[in-house]
Amino acid sequence: NGARFDMNVNYSYDGEKLLGTGGAIKNAERYLDETFFVLYGDSYLDIDYKAVSETYKLRRKEGLMTIYKNENRWDSSNVVYKNRELLKYSKLDKSPDMNYIDYGLGILAKNSLSSIKQGAVCDLAEIYENLSVKNQLAGFEVFHRFYEIGSKEGLAELNALLGEAHGQK
Repeated sequence: NGARFDMNVNYSYDGEKLLGTGGAIKNAERYLDETFFVLYGDSYLDIDYKAVSETYKLRRKEGLMTIYKNENRWDSSNVVYKNRELLKYSKLDKSPDMNYIDYGLGILAKNSLSSIKQGAVCDLAEIYENLSVKNQLAGFEVFHRFYEIGSKEGLAELNALLGEAHGQK
């Protein structure tokens, strides 16, 4: 429950059927503030969270997605971003001008969950894509790549990076 660390931790369980990230967030809605961060749990991100939060407040949109200029290096690019504007996000409707990828950190307004039925299976990508279509998804470009740490290979890569940062080989 987090008491050992002077924290209050609440859990929200999907139940018998996995709801996907979007459905799980909807299921936990009662615990959420009016705006909240969404973070991929299998990623290490070198990012200034305060700057992301301040940009979200300035942009006045229902959502903000951090993005990285990927050019299909680590995974398929899925974002069109030009002149500091996120123009399109889609994991399904790919286009050649997609050079960015979602970085793994976002901010959502609680009302962005309103179209999801309680108990429905929903991917987080659906929420982001709906916001993109409505021009309600801001972008925040980051310049340090993400590290996927959900595999032994990803962890080894991150350990090498952090070792180098501390003068270890």
